[in-house]
Amino acid sequence: MHLYTFSSAPNPLRLVHLLNYKGVELETTEVNIGTGEHFEHWFKKINPASTLPTLVLDDGTILTETIEIAIYLDHLYPEKPLFGSNPLEFAQVIGWDHKIFIEGLMPVAEMFRNRGNFFKDRALPGRINVPQLDVLIERGKMRLDAFWEDFELYIKEREFIVGNQMSFADIDGYVICGFAGRIKEHVPDCCEGIHNWLSRIEALVKPVKQ
Repeated sequence: MHLYTFSSAPNPLRLVHLLNYKGVELETTEVNIGTGEHFEHWFKKINPASTLPTLVLDDGTILTETIEIAIYLDHLYPEKPLFGSNPLEFAQVIGWDHKIFIEGLMPVAEMFRNRGNFFKDRALPGRINVPQLDVLIERGKMRLDAFWEDFELYIKEREFIVGNQMSFADIDGYVICGFAGRIKEHVPDCCEGIHNWLSRIEALVKPVKQ
């Protein structure tokens, strides 16, 4: 099994935290998005969509979506499960992952990729060029503010997003909060519940120093 990734990017970082939490090490190759290495011929032969992370299994099967890789690894390494302990919790984790992706990650990505020259004509990931749209920056800000408000109302009375232990939904929410900071959008000071939750999750996802 071989993982191709760019660890500092949001989607790959979701798997970094999963692997750290479970104490799992995979054979890994870093593919530098900053230099466009993911568009080079050798990587396109592995994943024509040029997206990261990409997991190649021992039998040659290729997984290219973060959520499918996470579910596969969670089943392969079942200790400290991250997708719930029963069918209801599994459904709730998947539901929250979807909500966080649509209402949290996408607004930040809109602001991140529609400004500056680095993502010129690369406003969306993948193999096709997509022009930047300034209007999406303002819309992304509005959507993110709504996400903070809604998430604060939900999490302020809870220790974790689903159930009584950390799930992949918590990891995803934690990554989004950090990603927002890259564009100088931070969790509002008034969202005390989110800040308390962030402290709990940070303590769990950081690797243990030997």
